[in-house]
Amino acid sequence: AREVEVLQLVAQGLANQEIADQLVIGEATVRSHVSNILSKLHLASRTQAALYALRAGYASLDD
Repeated sequence: AREVEVLQLVAQGLANQEIADQLVIGEATVRSHVSNILSKLHLASRTQAALYALRAGYASLDD
């Protein structure tokens, strides 16, 4: 569930520190979540993760 939240915030263009502040977690934890997301989805970048989130319905351009 937390990885989905992080993915949604990545799709909104937030930096790791901004995500950490919003979710009240450490930046290192955010980096870990992003790394796990990229690995699980076989993606190479945050940009690809953001596109995945949009296409899969986890985020929208209206967010």
